[in-house]
Amino acid sequence: MNTFAKILAVASFAALAACGGNEADDNIQAAADNEAEMLENQADNLSQQADNVTGDAANSLENQAAALENQAEATREAGENQAEAAEENAQ
Repeated sequence: MNTFAKILAVASFAALAACGGNEADDNIQAAADNEAEMLENQADNLSQQADNVTGDAANSLENQAAALENQAEATREAGENQAEAAEENAQ
């Protein structure tokens, strides 16, 4: 699933980047948001799985979910930074 999410995110970014023009910063941000959303969905799925198990298995799943949430946040922040840089370069 993680590989699929990355492929989908890259494809989304490529499709948005193909639009070109002055909307490059919006496209970058949208691609980052899409990838972050997929990561958050994966984290939610892991949390739900953790609810169905106990002990170390639950802890492991919760830790993986937390890591995905952190990755989603970092992805959004990186997208914002890239979008800002693209906007500054366009001016």
